[in-house]
Amino acid sequence: MGKGGDKSATVAATAAARKVSWSDVQSHRTPEDAWVVHNNKVYDVSNWHEHPGGAVIFTHAGDDITDIFAAFHAAGSQNMIKSFFIGDLDMATLPKDQKQLAFEKGYRDLRSQLVVMGIFKSSGWFYVYKCISTQALWVAAVAMVYLSESTLVHFAAAVMLGLFFQQCGWLAHDFLHHQVFKKRRFGDYGGIYWGNLMQGYSTQWWKNKHNGHHAVPNLHSSSAVSQDGDPDIDTMPLLAWSLKQAQSYRELASDGSDSGFVKFMIKHQAWLYFPILLLARLSWMNESFKTAFGLGASTENAALELKRKGLQYPMLERGGILLHYVWCFAVCSGFGRFSVLKGLGLFLTMTCSCGVLLALVFGLGHNGMATYDADARPDFWKLQVTTTRNITGGHGFPQAFVDWFCGGLQYQVDHHLFPGIPRHNLKRAHTLVESFCKEWGVKYHEADLVVGTVEVLRHLSTVADQFVIDFVRDGPTM
Repeated sequence: MGKGGDKSATVAATAAARKVSWSDVQSHRTPEDAWVVHNNKVYDVSNWHEHPGGAVIFTHAGDDITDIFAAFHAAGSQNMIKSFFIGDLDMATLPKDQKQLAFEKGYRDLRSQLVVMGIFKSSGWFYVYKCISTQALWVAAVAMVYLSESTLVHFAAAVMLGLFFQQCGWLAHDFLHHQVFKKRRFGDYGGIYWGNLMQGYSTQWWKNKHNGHHAVPNLHSSSAVSQDGDPDIDTMPLLAWSLKQAQSYRELASDGSDSGFVKFMIKHQAWLYFPILLLARLSWMNESFKTAFGLGASTENAALELKRKGLQYPMLERGGILLHYVWCFAVCSGFGRFSVLKGLGLFLTMTCSCGVLLALVFGLGHNGMATYDADARPDFWKLQVTTTRNITGGHGFPQAFVDWFCGGLQYQVDHHLFPGIPRHNLKRAHTLVESFCKEWGVKYHEADLVVGTVEVLRHLSTVADQFVIDFVRDGPTM
């Protein structure tokens, strides 16, 4: 438990009188020594591994959690951290002027306005429709394999299953963001069905990774021992989203140099981007299996969470993943009719098509946008907006298709600001968010599927050029 927990009345009274400087807060940035600020009060949550949301709390060690806390917690949840209180923030040490404070009050008022408007309320019938229509893709694909003797039809079914996996991803995303049910356990059950059983992904692996990403999008960790970086851009040595990240593997080499493999991958990363996406689902399935069966963890933050808390739903997680492989094997084998080679081809077709279809959407959401060092991050609103891209219709793709294909993440900016808003209400929220950004002069970026993809590839090419130029000019300095 955090060092601030279990206080006596005398110690609590002393804490209430204590003033803590902002620089003092920032010096406590690791899981073992973690201070956070909520509504100008300072809390010591060091080693608080009992946190219901898991180790994601340590992504904001040494920082202000006020707005990310509001984004992820139900009303009244702040009562859980009262026992960790160690003092009030000394406002005189806070590096914010009146304009910044007014800006922060403005977006917190906007959140209150959205709550009053009912935009956080879910439509049960919408999700009944989405669940039935998504499951219908699976039924159709399985029927095509079972009833047809045409190899062309079988591979078309595999592509359809790839699309089914993608659409399952958006449903699991909605359930696990607790957009559908008020009771979080029901949302978790929905996530296990659409995640573990239908996709072969571990719900706990996904929640740790995705919640961490939401908390710190496009941030590079402040140090080797901190856990305040975005796991979704932890893609080295395959892809680098900034020059700093491209150079990061030099720390691992005894002579401070880049390996031949790193040089090759970064130099050609714009060309390798889509081939890498083809293999993305294989990586996610591997990490999920390791998480569910205690064989490893994808990040230090996830390892810490599993070590201290274990799986929240061990039997459901493991059973769901095993059943996923059972039904996948049945389909890929043509229910016993196909050769091993054909079955492998079908598996790779459904898996690789899913990797591209999923990663294309969430890659457009953030890749090629601003990146920051974790200890130099902007405020919550500017962080979420400047690191995120919305997807619009265009270049022959109607907005209605984009809305269906992207599963709500076409409004990625709005979703990141208010992750609890159900996808069917994001369009309403978008109008108010866009207006607020214009009022305060905050950059708000949108692009269609084609333009956005070009932006991502150009960004990768730019980073590659910077990496090559830096290497040639300065050599592999530390």
